[in-house]
Amino acid sequence: MAWYRVAYKPSIMDDLGTIDKSMAQRLLDKTKWLASNVANLRHESLHQDLPDLIQYAVGDWRILYSIDREEHVVHIHRIATRRELYLSRAAQHEA
Repeated sequence: MAWYRVAYKPSIMDDLGTIDKSMAQRLLDKTKWLASNVANLRHESLHQDLPDLIQYAVGDWRILYSIDREEHVVHIHRIATRRELYLSRAAQHEA
């Protein structure tokens, strides 16, 4: 079984910098868990317009990630609450 490493987008620190430290640690731990369980999880696309982006729920939080199977990397694109994601998506559709 191939090992995967985690690569965080620079904006992840902004995403986590405003929340409770224990929740931020829980979310970071979950990203590592995702990388160690790539082969055991079912990865479904977030949306048909974003076929490579996958969502994983941790309570009310969402981890948006993609998997590079050739390089064995799980890229973490965004960590946000469900509400934040829907509000930003709605704003994009209005623009």
